Amino acid sequence: MTDPTPAAATPDFDTMTQEIAEVPAVAVIVEAAVTLMSAAAVKLGLSEDGDQYKDLDEARKLIHSLAGLLDASTTEVSSFHAAPLRDGLKSLQLAFREASLVPDEPGQGPGEKYTGPVFG
Repeated sequence: MTDPTPAAATPDFDTMTQEIAEVPAVAVIVEAAVTLMSAAAVKLGLSEDGDQYKDLDEARKLIHSLAGLLDASTTEVSSFHAAPLRDGLKSLQLAFREASLVPDEPGQGPGEKYTGPVFG
């Protein structure tokens, strides 16, 4: 069986490597953060379909990972990029607290290890 994708349409390893090399690190960090934020919002039930995808255990992991990424990249990302990401993180942490039937103690919520307690 032959591959239906023409070889010219499939980028080779060198082309993909060159494309990756041209992307600034800040763009990669911001894209990763936005992906984590989007996934956490869906897992919190904040999408159009709401509760269909709600999974607070998964949301906790995503929010915690986002907080760790933002904490680790603070000195690498300008405040122009960091401020909206931190605002988004805080919004997710507050949404998590509101969605939890048994809220975590202050400082024990997802990502609060990195951000400190989040109060509504």
